[in-house]
Amino acid sequence: MRVNLQALGCRLNEAELQTWARQFQRQGHPVTADPEAADLLVINTCAVTAEAVRKSRKLLRRAQRVNPWAKLVVSGCFASLDRDALARDQGIDLLVLNQDKDRLVEITARAFDLDSMTRDAVEQATNPLFVRGRQRAFVKVQDGCRHRCTFCIVTRARGEERSRPIAEVVEEINQLGTEGVKEVVLTGVHLGGYGSDGRGDLSALIRAVLADTHVPRVRLGSLEPWDLPAGFWALFEDRRLMPHLHLPLQSGSDAVLRRMARRCRTLDFVRLVGAARSQVADFNLTTDIIVGFPSETQAEWQQTLSFVASLGCGHLHVFPYSPRAGTKAATLPGQVHDRTKQERSRQMHALGRRMKRETLARFVGRRLPILVEGPYGDSSQGEWFGYTPNYLPVRVGAGETEDPTNRILEVRLEAVHEDGAHLIGNLSGR
Repeated sequence: MRVNLQALGCRLNEAELQTWARQFQRQGHPVTADPEAADLLVINTCAVTAEAVRKSRKLLRRAQRVNPWAKLVVSGCFASLDRDALARDQGIDLLVLNQDKDRLVEITARAFDLDSMTRDAVEQATNPLFVRGRQRAFVKVQDGCRHRCTFCIVTRARGEERSRPIAEVVEEINQLGTEGVKEVVLTGVHLGGYGSDGRGDLSALIRAVLADTHVPRVRLGSLEPWDLPAGFWALFEDRRLMPHLHLPLQSGSDAVLRRMARRCRTLDFVRLVGAARSQVADFNLTTDIIVGFPSETQAEWQQTLSFVASLGCGHLHVFPYSPRAGTKAATLPGQVHDRTKQERSRQMHALGRRMKRETLARFVGRRLPILVEGPYGDSSQGEWFGYTPNYLPVRVGAGETEDPTNRILEVRLEAVHEDGAHLIGNLSGR
């Protein structure tokens, strides 16, 4: 069975997809990037916002349209929250809920009576990570969340916190290393809650990964700005741990943060970012902002704009608030008009572009190692694209150099591109 895998949403969904790809391949079922060439389509859906639900529905309809003969397996948060409606969809052959998704390949093989091929066929198959065009692998280390932010539907979809054993995570990363992966990203719904079920804590996990694996780069996925374990910042003394964190803020108004039931206030966030910048060289902060949360006044919005501007973030993810049935926030009074959300989103995006340009400009003239992920546009132009350790995007002019994809190369950062979205670097400047 040729398998095509697709995901929407968070890095955790991507990590799960990569795990399934490896498991299918071990059973002898090759992974293909072309959904029309597949015998089996697997889609990992998202429901974090109403827009994510719309895109999930669209992806399912497209899959059914482009390859109606393939078996269609659906999982993820949208599938788990709207399972009754999806179960009635005649185009879906198998629905795997979130609580069972760690066994998705096993369940699929049993449901469709998939025969395993010989070991020789498995060993000759192409690495599924690179079929999907990735030099970076996402490794799921934790699932679920014990906190209940009032806007979040994911906690309902994902369930209680569960952590993978450290030894299991280390084994997976070592396997990825043998497959040529240069960077792994540790991901979870509430990554800072790793070990809350008795498996140590996030620091213990990171120490084990740094001590017992040899992948050149270890990066952390989105990390809530609380529950950081003791000694966390000292871990970054190992230069293999990348100096970038995505710490979701959501609002710069303490009144709004209280309505969101967030466990971090603006002063806490300032102290956290200050500690990071004082102890981690070249630290880059990125964050999430929700625009137009219920009852967000103009004064609260101005507080958010001013506070975020003071942080100097390298990148912003901006989300207009989206009511999700089943969350407390959906029942709150004072729902903000869509036109107001759109205007506030425009203002926050403009601020984000300015801060990103300023962040990139601070590194012009430096030499930094870039993990080259592939060609920039037409590879015949001799330009490639990659990221610095602190996750700054760089367009690299390599000239006549042989294909540098999936190599870590020192690059001289020469300028910020005119669009302000990435740096221009050159291998010849080494």
